[in-house]
Amino acid sequence: MSGVRVIDVNHGVFEINDEIAETVRDYNKQHNNFMINLMASPGAGKTTFLLKTVEALKDSVKIGIMEADIDATVDAEKMKAAGVSSIQIHTGGECAMDAEMTLQALNEFDTKDIDLLFLENVGNLVCPAETDTGADKKVVLLSVPEGDDKPLKYPLMFEVADLIVVTKIDTLGYFDFDKEAFVRNIRARNKKAEVLFLSAKTGEGFDAWLEILKKWL
Repeated sequence: MSGVRVIDVNHGVFEINDEIAETVRDYNKQHNNFMINLMASPGAGKTTFLLKTVEALKDSVKIGIMEADIDATVDAEKMKAAGVSSIQIHTGGECAMDAEMTLQALNEFDTKDIDLLFLENVGNLVCPAETDTGADKKVVLLSVPEGDDKPLKYPLMFEVADLIVVTKIDTLGYFDFDKEAFVRNIRARNKKAEVLFLSAKTGEGFDAWLEILKKWL
């Protein structure tokens, strides 16, 4: 025996985060907010996807968006220009939101008149999957140009997803993306998540996403 005391820091940190995540869920329940953690790599089309969603539902659903980035306010400015209630979150160099950051943002964000709240997480396919933010659902976007092998390379992201959306399907003719292979790769990691293929640019497949949203709400 070495006599050295070993502390499992990661285990403790994740336990604390999970407790705060439950607080986030309680907060949203009390305020009648349904919260979605939207995760994707940079350039997958998260902001375009959200703007299209807002445009489709603006007359029936009150939407709020929390934009998380390491720096800059570009996405929040786009949302503001579109008339969307939004707040910019700078993570201070952290590569993803955690439950504590989410709770702080909620306390600064006026959610009393919001039905549907999106957390547009920091863009990458690793860190956001590791931490529970307290969201009701986790949606992962992957664009056609990124390739059909990403569920094999970044398995956790696709394992935790409730819904997986392949975006930019209008570019299928220009990239080597096998839809059937992609679904097989997903099913090797996640048996339950729904998989959608759509284009926010052309609108193809977008109605299926809106139907899922309506069911969740």
